[in-house]
Amino acid sequence: MKPCAVVLLSGGMDSCVCAALAARDCEVAAAHVSYGQRTEARERLAFSEICDRLEIHQRLLVRNEALRAIGGSALTDEKIAVPESHAIGQGVPVTYVPFRNAHFLAVAVSWAEVLGAEKVYIGAVEPDSSGYPDCRPAYYQAFNDVVKTGTREGKIEVLTPLIAMRKAEIVTLGLELGAPFDLTWSCYSREDRACGVCDSCVLRLRAFREADAADPIAYVEEVAKL
Repeated sequence: MKPCAVVLLSGGMDSCVCAALAARDCEVAAAHVSYGQRTEARERLAFSEICDRLEIHQRLLVRNEALRAIGGSALTDEKIAVPESHAIGQGVPVTYVPFRNAHFLAVAVSWAEVLGAEKVYIGAVEPDSSGYPDCRPAYYQAFNDVVKTGTREGKIEVLTPLIAMRKAEIVTLGLELGAPFDLTWSCYSREDRACGVCDSCVLRLRAFREADAADPIAYVEEVAKL
């Protein structure tokens, strides 16, 4: 019998591959946290459709009101524009949502305790990423210490199987696993067709190109012609 695991599934490319990997090895329950981000509805749809395709039946959808109320990010504050990738300089970009992954992990670990799961998967990636501080290996090492100390039995472990992989390697792994890339959504700013110019879109497009694979989602016409 496969062990039970909780996977955090945003609906993006990395979380989709992480979910496919978890579903291969475990009996998976998927958690999705909406937090008032610009593409909230589209990401929630991606979550549901990916779960259907991967046959993940146990699901938890949670709405976090704190992150939008706090603001400070282009993803949650309409007064802060989502920059095009070429406009992002050194340092942490304005698309960083302050300490977001701690909120997500708190939900997943709490649910794991209730379910009796001892693994929590999250598709955090350090290379080829936007440079978010809550995607670094040291962050998850420290978080696991907190989980060990702050849970009933201290046996739950947060796993980051993709964290050291390049984006092209993640695409290749996803294709091997049959991850449903066609259902994923990565764009920071649009919900109809991906913009192709935000940092998330540019990283995604480059990853598929380097993996010599076609990105199956729709982009705005100007980008599609490039």
